[in-house]
Amino acid sequence: MPDDSDSQELISGGHLVAKALKAEGVDRIYTLCGGHIIDIYDGCVDEGIDVIDVRHEQVAAHAADGYSRITGKPGCAVVTAGPGTTDAVTGVANAFRAESPMLLIGGQGAHTQHKMGSLQDLPHVDMMAPITKFAATVPDTARAADMVSMAFRECYHGAPGPSFLEIPRDVLDAKVPVGKARVPQAGQYRASTRAAGDPEAVERLADLLVHAEKPAILLGSQVWTTRATDAATELVRALNVPAYMNGAGRGTLPPGDPHHFQLSRRYAFANADLIVIVGTPFDFRMGYGKRLSPSATVVQIDLDYRTVGKNRDIDLGIVGDAGLILKAVGESASGRLNGGSVKRKAWLEELRTAEQTAIEKRLPHLKSDASPIHPYRLVSEINDFLTEDSIYIGDGGDIVTFSGQVVQPRSPGHWMDPGPLGTLGVGVPFVLAAKQARPDKEVVALFGDGAFSLTGWDFETLVRYRLPFVGIVGNNSSMNQIRYGQKAKYGDERERVGNTLGDVHYDKFAQMLGGYGEEVRDPADIAPALRRARESGLPSLINVWLDPDVYAPGTMNQTMYK
Repeated sequence: MPDDSDSQELISGGHLVAKALKAEGVDRIYTLCGGHIIDIYDGCVDEGIDVIDVRHEQVAAHAADGYSRITGKPGCAVVTAGPGTTDAVTGVANAFRAESPMLLIGGQGAHTQHKMGSLQDLPHVDMMAPITKFAATVPDTARAADMVSMAFRECYHGAPGPSFLEIPRDVLDAKVPVGKARVPQAGQYRASTRAAGDPEAVERLADLLVHAEKPAILLGSQVWTTRATDAATELVRALNVPAYMNGAGRGTLPPGDPHHFQLSRRYAFANADLIVIVGTPFDFRMGYGKRLSPSATVVQIDLDYRTVGKNRDIDLGIVGDAGLILKAVGESASGRLNGGSVKRKAWLEELRTAEQTAIEKRLPHLKSDASPIHPYRLVSEINDFLTEDSIYIGDGGDIVTFSGQVVQPRSPGHWMDPGPLGTLGVGVPFVLAAKQARPDKEVVALFGDGAFSLTGWDFETLVRYRLPFVGIVGNNSSMNQIRYGQKAKYGDERERVGNTLGDVHYDKFAQMLGGYGEEVRDPADIAPALRRARESGLPSLINVWLDPDVYAPGTMNQTMYK
């Protein structure tokens, strides 16, 4: 008879959760402790999973989101019930709009106390359902690992996104025989999600690209999500197509590449005869599709069928993995240009001229010696400071809008911003995730002073875990993106209602917590201060005092203020 002693070994729900996390490749969880969830910690210790403790659950959720973006693996945050879970809602919502695969595990009161008013009892699943791809309660200890794996599987259904599991305290603490529990094995409970797209549609796109006289392509966040950098780069170079990048797609092409364009996008989209949109929805960032020439042929490629053709009609839609699709299109079009690549030289020169005109228009501001410091001067200095190994993180409103026009990451996967939810406060948790995931990389983060204050206390977490980074606070003592709108709508007398902050010395805040801090008021001091922060080997904040009466063009053009 077989020895069934192993099947009689007892294992707790928390340890089953940890085994499932290990099977998924999760090597760390981000968390703020609570009595409901400590058995998960115990399991993580046994499985060799790092437990990274932060000061706010929103930070834990944002860090899980950021870790997913950097590594390509799903991130995981574990929080307690009630306020622990509600504190994490913003981080989950941000991951939902940004299409980041992550799992949030929340505690819950014991099943035996259901509807009795137990400590921190809330209807978590009902709250999380609208902002996740999957939300459920683990009903039984034997199902704990199985449902963790189920939640991860749902993260990758269509476009990626977050999942949520609520686990009652008695489910986590109880023990069941190992043989009674289903523990999915690594690599054996998820199918490949890399769909290659409709072959006929791929062939049609290849024909369109071959015959277009003025094509343009936008490489969005899904280009990085699907790790399609090589395929995208090979396509635009082989077919001589000007490329624009947004979101996590920034850095797909390096600055200086003849096909890399940044400031002429509106001109290109108004004059192109073929526009290919890859991994970007027609949302507010795209003017809901209205900024594309009505006479252009428009093609959209996306992981999510529901996104294709939403808000604007298209001529061709392809659902699938951007890397596989772009590679197949390139192979189909290979050798068929018949000199068309040379004919597009004039189109690229036309766009380069528009690009240079935009640069020259702002050049005086990029080199401004004014004090208080012009925001363009600050972001220009930051752009010059970056290396090929610098991961850039933007966290703010008006100041990050400035940076989006100037800062150019040197490599793919080296740009991080909140995404379309526009969440302030992602900066510190993204630094935490990025530096832990890629300790070999330099991390440079630009904060608005309002954005930093939302999650800034976790600067101490960066000090505690010895995670050096170069942080810059663009400080104008205002929530300037909102202030501009109030000024525009209600006049000078009411521009300062509810948007003015104190003159906070964030450099001293960094020093107080054990980091490096420095104050800058003269623009000539920005570059030396950045170098000293880099050389300090510490988490740092360079507090740069900005002109509060200067606004980014993107701020002034926002339709909500008109």
